[in-house]
Parts: sequence; C-alpha cells; structure tokens
Amino acid sequence: MPSTVVAELRDITIAFPGVKALDGVDLVLRAGEIHALMGENGAGKSTLIKALTGVYAIDSGTVEVGGRPRRFSGTADAQAAGIATVYQEVNLCTNLSVGENVMLGREVRGRLGIDWSATHRAARTALELLGLQIDTRTSLSSHSIAVQQLIAIARATVLESAVLVLDEPTSSLDRSEVEQLFAVVRRMRDTGVAVLFVTHFLDQVYELCDRITVLRNGRRVGEFPTAELPRRELVSTMLGRELARLEAIEDRALAVGAADSTVPVLRVEDLGRKGVIAGASLELRPGEIVGLAGLLGSGRTELARLLYGADRPDAGHAEVHGRPARLSSPRAALAHRIAFSSEDRRSEGIIPDLSVRENLVLAVQAQRGWARPLSRTQQDAIVERYMTSLGVQPPMPARSSATCRAATSRRCSWAAGSPRIPSSSSWTSPPAASTSVRRRRSSVRSRTSRPAASRCCSSRRSSRRSCASRSASTCCKTGISSPKSSTRRTSTWMTSSP
Repeated sequence: MPSTVVAELRDITIAFPGVKALDGVDLVLRAGEIHALMGENGAGKSTLIKALTGVYAIDSGTVEVGGRPRRFSGTADAQAAGIATVYQEVNLCTNLSVGENVMLGREVRGRLGIDWSATHRAARTALELLGLQIDTRTSLSSHSIAVQQLIAIARATVLESAVLVLDEPTSSLDRSEVEQLFAVVRRMRDTGVAVLFVTHFLDQVYELCDRITVLRNGRRVGEFPTAELPRRELVSTMLGRELARLEAIEDRALAVGAADSTVPVLRVEDLGRKGVIAGASLELRPGEIVGLAGLLGSGRTELARLLYGADRPDAGHAEVHGRPARLSSPRAALAHRIAFSSEDRRSEGIIPDLSVRENLVLAVQAQRGWARPLSRTQQDAIVERYMTSLGVQPPMPARSSATCRAATSRRCSWAAGSPRIPSSSSWTSPPAASTSVRRRRSSVRSRTSRPAASRCCSSRRSSRRSCASRSASTCCKTGISSPKSSTRRTSTWMTSSP
C-alpha cells in the first residue's frame, strides 16, 4: 500500500539576482519514509529546504502539508505546520543552557509557571536517546560544535513533528554517534514521521534511506527507490557526467603524483601542546591528501590548529620543503603559505559583516599591506577566478557573507588565498576531481587534561585570521592550475571522524 503523502512541493521556482536557484522542482515526502536529497554543492538542496521550512519565499509553485496548501511567511509558520529542521550550521542560542535550547518553546509548565526541574529532566531524556550524557544546565557555548549538533537534533525530536528535515546532520559526528542518530531516525520513521535527509556520504544514504531525489543545477533530475539505483549511477546522475571520465582524471593524478614524492612539503615530528595533545608526527608530500582520523576529543582539530599556528605548540618541530619552520602564529604559517579552514567556518573562517567579494580579497590585501591597496581590476580578477574555480553559487560577490549558505561560507574561507598547504578541520564536501596520489590516514591520540569542549577557541585573537592566506595560481579545492599559472600542486590535510 502506498504511503500517505505528508508534504509535497510542486514546480518550486526561486530566483536571486543573476541566478535561478530552483527551476520547477518537485519533491514528495511520505509518512514512514526516509527520503534522501542529493546533489553537488550549488545544486539547490539548501534552497529547497529553506523553501519547505519558510526561510525563503517561493516565486512560483505550491507547498502542501497534510493535504492543505501552505504559504509560509517564516519558520514559525512551518514549525506550526509540523515541520522540524536541523540545519547544517547549528542555529541554537549559545547564551542559554543545553536544557533551555532542547526544550525552547516546549518547556514543562506548572501552576507557578515553568517547572525547570521537569524541563531539564525532559531535555536529559531527549539527549540520552542520542547517547549524550551531559549536564543540561551547562551553557551551550561551553560545548563543541559536534555536541551542539547533537543537541540541535535532540531539540527536533521533542517537537513531535510530521516532517523532520536533517541537513548534513552527521558532518561533525563520529561513527558511534552516527549509529545512535540513525537508530533515533528509524524509530521516528516507524512512528510515521517523514524524514528528509541531506548528506554527502553515499554510504549513509544506502544504509538509511528508502528513496532518493537528485537535484542538478537547480532542477530535479529524478526520484528513485534507493534499492534500484546503483551508486555509480547515482554519482553520474548528480554530476551529469559519466563516471569513467572522473576515473580517468583520478588515474592521471595518480600517475603525476607518484613521480613527485621526494622532499615533503610539510613534515612535523612530535608536535604537541601540554594538556591538549601529545606529540604527533606526519609528512605531507606534493599532490597528497592526508586524513587525520579519530574520535571526538582525540585531538584532530587541535593538531590542525597547531599546524596552522592558531595555537602555539610547546614541543616538537616542523619543516616546510625540508627547511626548519617555526609555526608559532597564523602569520608565520601564512608566510609559508599554509592556510586553515576551521571547523566553525561561520565564526572563524569568514567575517560575516563583509561581502563575499571582500572576504575573497581580504587575505590577499593583508599580505600586500594596507599601504598597497589592490586596484578594482585586481580585485575583480581575484573574485572571478575563485568564484569560478570553486563553484560559488549563487555568483553574487556583493552579497553579505552572513546571508550565504554553508557551502558558500566554506568556499570563502578556502578562497582567501590559494595556499601551498591548505588545512581543513572536519571538511565534509570532497573535491569534484580528486588530486590525491596517496591517501593515508594518521590516527591522533590526545593526552588532554580536560575535555576538548571546554576550550573555547573563538576568543583567541589569532583565530580571527584563520581565513587569511596568500594569493597564488592553483585552485585550493581541486589543485588544478589556472591557464596562466604555474603547475605547482596543492597538498592538503583533512580531519574527520572515522
């Protein structure tokens, strides 16, 4: 028997100045079904979610929830209609406690107002379903981004909604937390909730989802039962290219990189910081992507910050191209063309009050010094190069960075310069064409004297420079040189949960 349609979007069109973000897109969500929304960055996934949840007004098309036409004027209208959303970027109140965030608007009330003891008990119950054992009276700001993501998911589960939208919910979670989340999502599905699941991890789609809708360039390519769509066909459908062409690019990269494995671009030995991370060693060679794997609190992000100089190491030494290097500050790292894309890109990777254009040219200008301002022509060339090579969508350089979606913020934080050694903490969107010649995994163990969540990096002055780097000629996302550039390849390290 076909499942009941809970929400349906028909012929949805949304346009921004100079670009049509969605062009006649349809989406059907059914009760008791987990539906994956797939597509490349810029395909329109986030825009479609925001149309469903009342963030964006639609230019044309219809939205029906529970069989009734709806016209949402804001997120409160969507929530009242039974739609709960967990966005890719955590949008909770950091000045409130964990329990207050989980139960906001759903507080337990008694004769004299809010019963805070009962409210915190209900919050603890919701968090325990996700395997999270924390004090609900602690401030949200004292917890890591990964824990905040779980708290946002717990909040969505207490709303008793008919539709649950999960936008990249596993981006900051380790495998055990992902399994715990999937168990909760399956329980909600079994109670008749329609779940819309957005992710870049294909394994998770085939593990969890019943149906897949694919978007490409703002249009719906098709809807498929997961069991009937092989992975290779899914990738080809998303990219609009045959997978054989992508494999040919990979083979060429492997052949080029294998011949260039002499002196490491970066080499560190026993690099550490007392009370944070024990001595760690790694080598990074030209054209190579090295992964730092470990559980939450293992020291992945902490090591990335040491490599960039955002935190100062007190042990070990580093070499860049075989020469000793003192990575004691972001400025020192930038002098060696080492860049850093932080885990919290919205707060640390960009300046939200500036436009996309200003964020793109900021670090280049900083390297030149304010006495030698970039001309308008030079700025235009930098902005056009990075918006094209990194696929920034929509291509609106004058737009405020604060209003951009997560993928655009990520690209702005990377495109501050084209580094020789870009570092990304919890980078969840893989390049379209990989230039990795050898994929190696370095496990990181931490000898920390206190939980990683208790260290707030946003207050460190040095972290404000985390988006800065120096302009060069190689795309920092794909490692592909521009036509008039040199052929230097980029080496990258990334941190992720296993």
